[in-house]
Amino acid sequence: MKHLQYVALFLTLASFSPLGAFAKDKNVHSVNLADAVQIGTTQLKPGSYKVEWQGTGPNVQVNFLHEGKTVATVPGTLKTNEERITRDEIVTDPSSTGARALKEIDFGHQKEALVFSQSGM
Repeated sequence: MKHLQYVALFLTLASFSPLGAFAKDKNVHSVNLADAVQIGTTQLKPGSYKVEWQGTGPNVQVNFLHEGKTVATVPGTLKTNEERITRDEIVTDPSSTGARALKEIDFGHQKEALVFSQSGM
């Protein structure tokens, strides 16, 4: 009888595990930066980054991770594009420091985009 209780508990926990993993991955995307960009007070070097955010929007806290380490945390705005684009689009503007300031990331094959304010740069 005790064995059946353990099996039932295990099956219950296992059934929730994929749902939790799916929900977590929804707010995470990978992006490749071809050039160095400025985000907040941090300059991101070219390379692959994982971009993850907390919340459902529009105001979210965005973390940039490189090789598993958080290298920048900034506020952002989550927006929905009318159309899905076929690849990631990185939008930048010149900043006062001479580097390109990250303004927006439009995620390929998604309607989601993150917009960043450049105040304080």
